[in-house]
Amino acid sequence: MRVWAPQARTVELVLPGPDEGGDERLALDPGDGGWWAGAHDLPHGTDYALSLDGGPPRPDPRSPWQPEGVHGPSRVFDAGRFDWADGAWAGRDVRGAVIYELHVGTFTAEGTLDAAIPRLGHLADLGVEVVELLPVAPFNGRHGWGYDGVSLYGVHQPYGGPAALQRFVDAAHRAGLAVCLDVVHNHLGPSGNYLAEFGPYFTDAHQTPWGAAINLGEPEVRRWIIDSALRWLRDFHVDALRLDAVHALVDDTPRHVLAELADAVAALATDLGRPLSLIAETDLNDPVSITPTAEGGWGMTAQWADDVHHAVHALLTGERQGYYVDFGSPETLAHAMTRVFVHEGGHSTFRGRDWGRPVPDGVDGHRFVVFGSDHDQVGNRALGDRPSDRLDDDALAAEAALIVLSPFTPMLFMGEEWGARTPWLFVTDHPEPELAEAVRQGRSAEFGSHGWATMYGRTDDEFTVPDPQAAESLERSRLDWAEPALPGHRRLYDWYRRLIALRREVDDLGSGDRSRTALTWDPAAEGSGGTAEDHSPEAARDRAWRSWLVLHRGDARVVINLSGDEQTVPLSRTGSPQVLAAWAAGGARVLTDEDGARVVVPGHTVVVLR
Repeated sequence: MRVWAPQARTVELVLPGPDEGGDERLALDPGDGGWWAGAHDLPHGTDYALSLDGGPPRPDPRSPWQPEGVHGPSRVFDAGRFDWADGAWAGRDVRGAVIYELHVGTFTAEGTLDAAIPRLGHLADLGVEVVELLPVAPFNGRHGWGYDGVSLYGVHQPYGGPAALQRFVDAAHRAGLAVCLDVVHNHLGPSGNYLAEFGPYFTDAHQTPWGAAINLGEPEVRRWIIDSALRWLRDFHVDALRLDAVHALVDDTPRHVLAELADAVAALATDLGRPLSLIAETDLNDPVSITPTAEGGWGMTAQWADDVHHAVHALLTGERQGYYVDFGSPETLAHAMTRVFVHEGGHSTFRGRDWGRPVPDGVDGHRFVVFGSDHDQVGNRALGDRPSDRLDDDALAAEAALIVLSPFTPMLFMGEEWGARTPWLFVTDHPEPELAEAVRQGRSAEFGSHGWATMYGRTDDEFTVPDPQAAESLERSRLDWAEPALPGHRRLYDWYRRLIALRREVDDLGSGDRSRTALTWDPAAEGSGGTAEDHSPEAARDRAWRSWLVLHRGDARVVINLSGDEQTVPLSRTGSPQVLAAWAAGGARVLTDEDGARVVVPGHTVVVLR
């Protein structure tokens, strides 16, 4: 038993007794570097806690199991007890793979990892290659998003605890699916966070949206982060980690903690003989995240690219509020599809300053994860509404084609593949009344000044932000697994399935070569109506693009007609295009003559050609 507590004068191992007040306390011995240790062999399933200077029992900062919640004792978990059946699993690099983001608590009615296992066949049939789990670290209460976890080494007990995660990963591998785990290293939740009692885990030298920053100037804090990451990859057979909001990891040391982590993961991948991936979520628009560590970068395998989402979403919906203000035109979408970052050093209106750096031309597009929906872009809307709440199936089919057939690594958000009509709301379950009320008020204040009432077509008096603590918010957010079998939903699911298959069947459509990617559009079309300051639904509809676009991917073409009228779209000067897939009420006609190839497409149509 070892624990790092450099500020403590005494440290005791507390073994709960059968009766209240009957705990056994065993002194740990001080060692080098602030570490305390004892020759206590605790078998699997043993409950224990730690007391500093005679204080109350606290969970282990490296607790692997919190069966009684974040305030209760830790429990020993022997990861080596599990009998793995994934010996034939060779691993999978995330670059270019189709990722599927899911939240364990709302993916099924039961909200557990074991309940999610029978749904893995649905994902394999769809063509998904990587399942990304939102954070599973223990947090206070039964349900929530998981981004307020307080134990980097544990698995939330209502999800099934650590053994359930092993069962899920094993089942996913046997279904041919890699597993990516979303982990949060940049902050801890407000309830159950006892780290500051153990040592200088935080520093007031830097502030983040969640308070004092993680103290990355302390080597043992860095080790605490890196060891937790390696544990998931080694002991739980996880294939990738998605690192939440790494821009909030403020590191003043000569070598960024992410570079240190990247090199440690690369060494582990060599030892294990399978690829291991790190995906960074970062708001910086800076390719330093994916630059190799040998060249001074952070060495991430890939990073999220929100600008691609914003460009697609704003074009199709016409929304211009908040961070969508600089997006929405075909020119902006073309920039995102080829340059990745729309803000690559120029002015960002939303931020009020110059922002970002350009991605070098030779960088593979597969280094960037893009999406039409994700947990943030749905759950951080005032009503948790998905694009399916604002777009018809034809526009959803166009969004799918732009994302899945882009030169990037595409990610779907659970239910997106069938156009789920269930919202996905921000939900919490804080037992502390004062914390619950603070979350309610904070959520209402956040949306009160952003024109959401107008955007939803309501007055301020009619508009109410759903209560994150309400049981109804959780139940409304659960996926409805009866929907995929319904005709309209099934058609969209089959479309996604076909698009994903085309990534494998057609080299150009699966390529990450941005130099062979372009976007053209109807030069005669002009925007109409509404201004960026007008957030009404009517203005948004007027701003949405209502003509044709063509996404060029090498010798392949993705033709999208967002208007209600038949359109004749130029394709190329040579060749006789072949239709590979079509979302259309009527057939597309290919015309070839001395003027080149054109395709005649009905209104509200998407056609993929080669």
